[in-house]
Amino acid sequence: MTLSILTVDDSRTMRDMLRIALTSAGMNVQQAEDGVHGLEVLSGFRPNVIVTDINMPRMDGFGFIEAVRAQSAYNNVPILVLTTESGQALKDRARSSGATGWIVKPFEPEKLVSAIRRVAA
Repeated sequence: MTLSILTVDDSRTMRDMLRIALTSAGMNVQQAEDGVHGLEVLSGFRPNVIVTDINMPRMDGFGFIEAVRAQSAYNNVPILVLTTESGQALKDRARSSGATGWIVKPFEPEKLVSAIRRVAA
């Protein structure tokens, strides 16, 4: 089964790195530039896993996670946070917002792919 992934990050470089890492692993990738765009992409896409940054314009990752979790269709979709932040308070906030896991940038492609496969199972 090919996994479908939505990545949400305001950095073009990070989106490119994610696209390369995930498509190289055989995954179908859709991308968004921030939380608002992420919600727009979700309206026509059913991902197996969502990977989101926290610090973004218009709608940050916390707001995005909460908006996704408010939609019953996406209650069971795992959400991984991929960010430069590593503070415990932020991790706790992400988890209480509905995040499944937390990965600190810079990421190792193999470990990210492994984490995605693990939560998608």
